[in-house]
Amino acid sequence: MFASLIIALIYLCIFVGVCYLVLWVLGQLGISLPPMIVKIFWVIVALCVLLYLVQMVLPSLAGGHLPGLR
Repeated sequence: MFASLIIALIYLCIFVGVCYLVLWVLGQLGISLPPMIVKIFWVIVALCVLLYLVQMVLPSLAGGHLPGLR
């Protein structure tokens, strides 16, 4: 489990790096996005990362299933 968590965190770092790279390339091309759009973009990225972490960690904490569900 520990190794899979480390691998997942590496993948998440790569994902966030690619998202940053996309924004940087758009800026270098002269396509300026409004600051609110950039904030919304980062909130969506953060929610995707949080969802991925919860889906990865929660099943191992609950023993493969959620309590009360069969």
